[in-house]
Amino acid sequence: MNKIKIGYYVVTGLLSLMLLYSVIGMYFLQTETVQGFFKTLGYPSYLVIPLGILKLAGVTTLLTRFNSRVVEWTYAGFAINFSLAASAHLSVGDGQAGGAIAALVLLIISYVLGVKSSD
Repeated sequence: MNKIKIGYYVVTGLLSLMLLYSVIGMYFLQTETVQGFFKTLGYPSYLVIPLGILKLAGVTTLLTRFNSRVVEWTYAGFAINFSLAASAHLSVGDGQAGGAIAALVLLIISYVLGVKSSD
């Protein structure tokens, strides 16, 4: 296994752990708290569980890479999600945009390394 592929799995693993913590630890186990955060950020609270399910599906897709087209859409979906999350946090000024920005950076690195490792 070359260094680029190892880098891909390390970065994608970190991103996946971050997402799994947010989904399982927060979205599913502390749903009411997260619904309150969503309302504060201007998003409807009913999105919490569907978004959590989609994030789990996205993590599975990134780790298995079973279909290149689905992987591309997964990266796009996560990029939109993380960008909107960072924007929402910045707009309300709650100082919580760092996690979304960190996730976006990891996502970009994962995507670039994934493309390079498949060449």
